[in-house]
Amino acid sequence: MKPAAYGEAIWASLPSPALLLDPGDMISEANPAAELFLNASARSLQGAPFFDRMMIDAPLDDALRRVRSDQASLSINDVDVGTGERKPQQCNVQIAPMLAMPGFVLVLMEPRQLADRLGRAHSVKAAAKSAIGMSEMLAHEIKNPLAGITGAAQLLSMNLSGEDQEMTDLIVAEARRILALLEQVEQFGNLRPPARKAWNVHDLLERARKSATVGFAAQMRIHENYDPSLPSTWVDGDQLMQVFQNLLKNAAEAAGPEGGTITIRTFYDMSLRLRRTDGTGTLPLQVEIIDDGKGLPPEIAGNIFEPFVSGRENGTGLGLALVSKIISDHDGWISVDSVPGRTVFRISLPVAPKDTGE
Repeated sequence: MKPAAYGEAIWASLPSPALLLDPGDMISEANPAAELFLNASARSLQGAPFFDRMMIDAPLDDALRRVRSDQASLSINDVDVGTGERKPQQCNVQIAPMLAMPGFVLVLMEPRQLADRLGRAHSVKAAAKSAIGMSEMLAHEIKNPLAGITGAAQLLSMNLSGEDQEMTDLIVAEARRILALLEQVEQFGNLRPPARKAWNVHDLLERARKSATVGFAAQMRIHENYDPSLPSTWVDGDQLMQVFQNLLKNAAEAAGPEGGTITIRTFYDMSLRLRRTDGTGTLPLQVEIIDDGKGLPPEIAGNIFEPFVSGRENGTGLGLALVSKIISDHDGWISVDSVPGRTVFRISLPVAPKDTGE
């Protein structure tokens, strides 16, 4: 029985996990976000003891009693919430009595990670745009003298031998590496607005996967876990291919030369809604690229999509920043969850408009 005050649509659209508990603390209903959080269907959760399915680092049994007796809402901030099968997340937990349903309470868990990311999204985007603009200007100014240095080193090497020639060869190689970096920086500014049309996301993923298996991910095992019922998405196919290839390359590099496993997963989830200038948009199409590498360094995990932040030695820190920019230009969302042995990059995309005929 769902609370009538919420209605089917609102209940399904809540972005945070929500559970309705009966007077005996049994789960009566779970919204789609809670299904995802608990990795279980609403049907399988119905009738399950709440404290068997949730691990919350707070005296929640006492809180539930107080909410029922006082008929007043209660909030518990910054507590670890887990399921026993996944890493606990820090959440703000809100408990509210269902006034029209005596003894029933609503438990809403808002992961702090999502709230913090949404809260700072606009400031991060503005900072990234500023950093990229300045980098573009510097890249343009550096490329000309760099070409002169490279040419002079190549001329010198023609009349040298032995260790002296090795030094000029080193100058040329390092100058070319810097030039490649500058070209990546300039790519941010030159990236055209997305030319969108309806695409089957699995077609793009398969093209990226095949390209990876004969190149940088040849040593990896790649598993596909696709939901064939997904509708078309509304994207620039070339730009989204670039995103998928970049994420697959990162996953392959995380494993190292010994190889590892990459899982590509797609599914449908209505829980994420983003507020935009033209209203609130849903992003129900989900793509996850999962690797079993060593994970992101904790000190940079929260800033991994910002320019010049890299977890690899000699990394430029531009690949994921470009990925983030492309997804943002598509009004999508990208997030990462990383622990040693499991890193998940999740992309949320819009559905193609109905008038496209797809």
